[in-house]
Amino acid sequence: QLQASGGGLVQAGGSLRLSCAASGRTFSGYLMGWFRRAPGKEREFVAAITWSGGRTYHADSVKGRFTISRDNAKNTVYLQMNSLKPEDTAVYYCAARRLGDTITPTEYDYWGQGTLVTVSS
Repeated sequence: QLQASGGGLVQAGGSLRLSCAASGRTFSGYLMGWFRRAPGKEREFVAAITWSGGRTYHADSVKGRFTISRDNAKNTVYLQMNSLKPEDTAVYYCAARRLGDTITPTEYDYWGQGTLVTVSS
């Protein structure tokens, strides 16, 4: 129901845009989030956006470099990643939460399969 794409290999300082397309159901009114899991580390919050786009949240580690956005007509959420660093290397997941704003991954209701981002130094 959530399909993440856009990952790949990029050099440090480069950019990627991840997409998360929803299918099979509507995510109208849902909070949409991006999370990541680096090798040997816990899953961590990256960014989230409300249905209207009126509120966005970004982890301190990505503020000023990553931007979350959404196109509700296309049922798609994006994560624009600029000035990438090797420490951004991870599998990135998109997720949806029906009610309320949160950055806690266990409070999200639906998850995509993840897309791998590798940043070389």
